[in-house]
Amino acid sequence: MSARKHSREGTFPPATEPLPVAVPDSHTHLDITLEDDGRGGPATVADAVDAATAAGVDRLVQVGCDVESSRWGVEVAEQHPAVVATVALHPNDAARLTDLDGALREIERLAAHPRVRGIGETGLDYFRTGEDGRKAQHESFRAHIAIAKRYGKTLVVHDRDAHDDVLAVLDEEGAPDQVVMHCFSGDEQFARECLDRGYLLSFAGTVTFGNAAHLRRAAAVTPLDGLLVETDAPFLTPTPYRGRPNASYLIPLTVRALADVTGHGLDALCAAISANGDRAFGSWR
Repeated sequence: MSARKHSREGTFPPATEPLPVAVPDSHTHLDITLEDDGRGGPATVADAVDAATAAGVDRLVQVGCDVESSRWGVEVAEQHPAVVATVALHPNDAARLTDLDGALREIERLAAHPRVRGIGETGLDYFRTGEDGRKAQHESFRAHIAIAKRYGKTLVVHDRDAHDDVLAVLDEEGAPDQVVMHCFSGDEQFARECLDRGYLLSFAGTVTFGNAAHLRRAAAVTPLDGLLVETDAPFLTPTPYRGRPNASYLIPLTVRALADVTGHGLDALCAAISANGDRAFGSWR
């Protein structure tokens, strides 16, 4: 998809020990992951679902980043009971579109579909988009918030180098009932600010990285009812496979790291993540 080109190297890692209680992958990009089927990864959506299920990851949230991937996600969610979809314009895409209004109208049309459970990933990205694109990002973010509220869908927020502005926009617009901070990237203080607002924090493989002590401190202060886990596949593969392609079947590596960081038993942590996934995205079946 246009917002994020796949640049992983090598083959997909081997399967890991399955989780004792099944959890959802709250954020994956199956369309990009399937591009890597020649590297030993899943060749079809069914393959990806089967591999994830064998690892104790029985539900997937396929996330849209532009009109094309959002339409594709809806089709996949119609065909596969283990998959639900979110639809959105990634903030970096929003900054490049020549017809932002037209794209937003299509996202709103898709938002009404019953297999669409979230609006996202939307938000702000000051790492890849400079000052000249920020106006469009803000316009798009505010429009997505409004769509989420109109259709009663969870808002999935992309936040890169924009913590203060993300919270300011959400406060100004009034957040939907459910907000997921995708690939949480802040420190302990930012975690507390999000949790105080009732947002769910979704941790990716980055929490296992050696240079991510701030994420581990953030996870440690997050209560069980505030935690989700994700791959952001095929990106952000957890240690010890960082840099190789990621997929939902590798979620157990991140969950076990979170259990170590938070001090919660693995069964209790998995059960909480499962319940939080259902609260955010509804029943998959």
